Amino acid sequence: MANHLYSGDLPDGLDLGHTVAIDCETMGLNPHRDRLCVVQLSSGDGNAHIVQISKGQRKAPNLQGLLEDRNVLKLFHYGRFDIAALLNAFGSLAAPVYCTKIASRMVRTYTDRHGLKNLTQELLGIDISKQQQMSYWGADKLTTAQLDYAASDVLHLHALRNELNERLEREDRLDLAQSCFDFLPTRARLDLEGWPDVDIFSHS
Repeated sequence: MANHLYSGDLPDGLDLGHTVAIDCETMGLNPHRDRLCVVQLSSGDGNAHIVQISKGQRKAPNLQGLLEDRNVLKLFHYGRFDIAALLNAFGSLAAPVYCTKIASRMVRTYTDRHGLKNLTQELLGIDISKQQQMSYWGADKLTTAQLDYAASDVLHLHALRNELNERLEREDRLDLAQSCFDFLPTRARLDLEGWPDVDIFSHS
C-alpha cells in the first residue's frame, strides 16, 4: 500500500483497470470560484495515485482520457460535485459513473448519515480520519497527512460499492440506482450551467 504523487497528470501507461475510484480536493465548494487542486484515484488495490493540479491548468491528457473512457467505470462518493469540478477544470465529462452516496441514500433509509466516514464505519468496519478535510489544498507541497487523507477518500470505494450493490439488489433498487448514476453527469452539467438549487422537474 502506497501513495504515488504526480504533478499535473497521471503518468503515461498507467493502467488502473476497468473500475477506478476518483475524488477531488478543491479550494472550496463553488467550482466556478474555487479551483481544483488535487485529484486522487485508486484501482482498488490499496494504492492511491494522487495528482496535484496547478493554478490555471486546463489540460491533463491522461486523466481526461480516463474520465472520458466509456469502458472505465468511475466510482465517486458524492459524484455530483467531483464530476462538476473536473468538467469545469478540464472540459471532460466523466462517464459512466457510480456514486456511493446515492447508493447509500437509496438503501440506508434508516439514517440521515451518508458521509464516507459513516459508510466505511458501518459497512466495512473501518474508521477513516477527516482531520485534513479543511486543510489548504493549494499548497505547493502537500503534507504526509494530506496525502493520507486524500488516499483514504478513494481506497475503500470499491469495497463500498460491492456492499451497497448487495443491499440494492436485496431491496430491488439496483435498476433505479443505475438510472440515477446514468443521470449524474447531466446533473453536474446543470449545476455548472446555473441550476444548482432548482428542481427543474417540479411543477412550480
